[in-house]
Amino acid sequence: MDTDIAPASPAEAEWVAAQRRWAHGWRMRVLHAIPLAYLLYVVGAVHTYSRGAAAIAGYAILAAFAACWLLAPLLLSTPGAQFTLGRPAPSWRFWIFYAILVALFVAELPFGRAPAFVMAVFITVATVVRLRSRATPVVAVLALAALLVPVAIPSWHESIGSSFGTVTPVAIPIVALVTFFFLQVVEGNRALTEARAELARLAAENERIRIARDLHDLLGHSLTSITVKAGLAGRLGPADHERAFQEIAEVEALARRSLADVRAAVTNYRDVTLAGELATGRELLRAAGIAADLPRAVDVVDPAHQELFGWAVREGLTNIVRHAHASSCTVRLSPSCVEIVDDGEGLAAPPGNGLSGLRERVAAAGGVVDAGPLEPRGWRLRVSLSPTGSV
Repeated sequence: MDTDIAPASPAEAEWVAAQRRWAHGWRMRVLHAIPLAYLLYVVGAVHTYSRGAAAIAGYAILAAFAACWLLAPLLLSTPGAQFTLGRPAPSWRFWIFYAILVALFVAELPFGRAPAFVMAVFITVATVVRLRSRATPVVAVLALAALLVPVAIPSWHESIGSSFGTVTPVAIPIVALVTFFFLQVVEGNRALTEARAELARLAAENERIRIARDLHDLLGHSLTSITVKAGLAGRLGPADHERAFQEIAEVEALARRSLADVRAAVTNYRDVTLAGELATGRELLRAAGIAADLPRAVDVVDPAHQELFGWAVREGLTNIVRHAHASSCTVRLSPSCVEIVDDGEGLAAPPGNGLSGLRERVAAAGGVVDAGPLEPRGWRLRVSLSPTGSV
């Protein structure tokens, strides 16, 4: 993840610290080194097909290749990021490293023959990490080379029968696809984490502004009234005790009412509102790259239903961002119904805790929840508080 993003809570700060320890600790080094076990097949090939000085040269080239791979996280990462998962290194540094890997791979071919194409799998990973989908031509060339070069060289025909000499042409595109999708998942999770942290900060800032505005509006008038009435009671005290006592009683009542208003304002800090969930959801969908068609006003909804519909919008939009892989989302409102529709995968799945909790809330209010896939794709979540409610 991008460690320049400040955590929004102590729990998130602890999570960020754990990610940093993982990214810069020995576990990442071990994870990066594990694939080198496949080079043992090349070691066996050099032992089989090379003798004397040729074998020594083959082992030395292979050792240099392994050393370059192990040093890649240090050579090619910017501060605070790993080569395979973080921000890319400057272009010239990567391409020097890449040229060295390719040169060592080509130099190893005469000594390891067909099994030496296992090294092309490592080059495939580096290519996809740097170029993403643009790596397709390079991956195709490497796979075709692994398939055709051993066939074109008669002296290598014996080595084609080895397990990796046969599997490597298939392994190269498979590894490329796995690497590509793995990086997509990592980047998607990082983007969602950054969006969540940013939205949490924005929500906290907006709530601080709201609380400050509410307290100003509540206490400004109340304290002014209390000050005026207390001063009046003080002036009336010597001449009109009864009127002074009346003013003091009103000061007490006003102070109690102001205290209740402040408590209500602070309590509302945790309340779910339909307007608030739509505003937050619009930012969340924007951060996730999903086109949002959300209503700007909630006046059409019965005020008694707005909190419940806020819970429905929160659950629906959260599930879309997490699971739907959608490109667009629409929310429709009516006086007694809310409907959330997306164009995502729409796969049927057992309801999670969020949807189950929403069903309980809606059932307690005398309504129904209709959730399920659409044809040909998409998902709909509909909460209706009347059997005939329509959008």
